[in-house]
Amino acid sequence: MTETSSTRSAADDAQEAPRSRLQRLMRYIPLVAPVLLWAVPCWVLLYTGQHWPLPATLTGTALFALGLVGMPFAMARGHGRRQQDRAAIVGDTLLGGAWVLFTWSVLLGVLLRLALVVAGVGDGQDRARIVTWAVLAVTAVLLAWGYAEARRVPRVRRLDVRLPRLGAGLDGTRVVLITDTHYGPLDRARWSARVCETVNTLEADLVCHTGDIADGTAERRRAQAAPLGTVEATRARVYVTGNHEYYSEAQGWVDLMDELGWEPLRNRHLRLERGGDTLVVAGVDDVTAESSGLAGHGADLAEALTGTDPDLPVLLLAHQPKFIDRAAAHGIDLQLSGHTHGGQIWPFHHLVRLDQPALAGLTQHGPRTLLYTSRGTGFWGPPFRVFAPSEITLLVLRSAS
Repeated sequence: MTETSSTRSAADDAQEAPRSRLQRLMRYIPLVAPVLLWAVPCWVLLYTGQHWPLPATLTGTALFALGLVGMPFAMARGHGRRQQDRAAIVGDTLLGGAWVLFTWSVLLGVLLRLALVVAGVGDGQDRARIVTWAVLAVTAVLLAWGYAEARRVPRVRRLDVRLPRLGAGLDGTRVVLITDTHYGPLDRARWSARVCETVNTLEADLVCHTGDIADGTAERRRAQAAPLGTVEATRARVYVTGNHEYYSEAQGWVDLMDELGWEPLRNRHLRLERGGDTLVVAGVDDVTAESSGLAGHGADLAEALTGTDPDLPVLLLAHQPKFIDRAAAHGIDLQLSGHTHGGQIWPFHHLVRLDQPALAGLTQHGPRTLLYTSRGTGFWGPPFRVFAPSEITLLVLRSAS
């Protein structure tokens, strides 16, 4: 017994060491990232052999320096104590633009330059200037397209999900999922109304919102969230909190959703019955609730399932995909989540995968449990979606027969 315990302890220590190093590294990212986001494109576009006229070089350098200083300043005023929406819009837009410019400065700065060398195109200055104009053109196109993608009403993604334990009486149950609406500094009340109109065309039995309704308090974003009260479902409209609610007085959002006719599933469940068969629909608070300090909030799946028949199929709402480990351990049939935004701005999805077990779509976890991760209905922060389209999801539940 002692040897086994020692072995486990050594293995745990070995696993914790990389995690500790990663956590220490993550602390420096907020300091290093802005410098890299602006300094790398500045170097690639201005100082790698272009030999621009001095006024052009100085002007370009000054613009990059202004972005480096202005972006953190605007974000601090927009998302800090002041909560100034105009500053948040400026800061978020600069962040998204800098990320796209950084990404393509690196990719085209290496790959395109190498291709031009292999093809024997021009001299060093010609190749450097081609890279600069290509980076600027690609960045402009992607930002324009990404802005349009972020602001449009999401397309409906339809799929059948087979649950072996689902009774035949519930075959064909229509579940609509919206999530991560992120009502925020950009007023999207009209967009919100159009999203709800689209949801109402889907003839849902159950409509689910898996959190991150907004960035800001319920009082501040009430006008944008109000259209959620018009959503129609034949059986129920259910909601669970996301991590962003816990940055903005979560209880206020729970109360507002209740006022709008949605049932907040805060570690509780309801039963959806049809044709003599039953589906348990459960929900838990977001995992960040446990450290929020808000009394009575915290993810508790056991409490959510209290009083349920273990032989009944369970549909679980949990904001973050990483809750799937707990869901699988309890034999949940299907978990619905959001949070990832599908990465939102490529290639940010690689960083998302460091924290979450799934990015988007339907995945299997264990012998019984399925996870559906939505790319989200809205957007967070930068008003862009690049290679990560938003969605309204229609899941049609199918029984084994």
